[in-house]
Amino acid sequence: MKRILLPTLALSALLCLPFVGQSQIPAQIPGIGGLNADFAKSLSKALGGANPAQTAGAAGSIFGLAQSRLSPDDFGKVSKAVPGMDTLLKAAPAATGAVAPKGLDSLTSAFSKLGLKPDMVSKAIPVVVQYVSKGGGKDVGKLLAGVLM
Repeated sequence: MKRILLPTLALSALLCLPFVGQSQIPAQIPGIGGLNADFAKSLSKALGGANPAQTAGAAGSIFGLAQSRLSPDDFGKVSKAVPGMDTLLKAAPAATGAVAPKGLDSLTSAFSKLGLKPDMVSKAIPVVVQYVSKGGGKDVGKLLAGVLM
């Protein structure tokens, strides 16, 4: 009896392991490279109910602008706080024009290409900064806010 009971218990324990701690894994949006579901939901809501592609593109545009304004080391800190950063950056619409836009003009242009109203930029930035602050700490959030606000 012991020969059957012990292996059965061990097998049961091994089969249950994948379910242990699953609630601690942040939910992700399928097909958007690890984008946190809570972040995507908050950003989508700030963008007036944007779809997942618009949400990822908007976030990628914001992070792309930050990347152009921060040192590589500082952007590395921001990037470390955002799972799926590479996918988000790729989701941003391509920039056009020979002259680099000033201020947040590149974001309003990108948002327009995504089918989002340009005034949504001012609503999206605080959500993105808050998410980065939550994942990377207040100092990293301040780095990002400093180049966006």
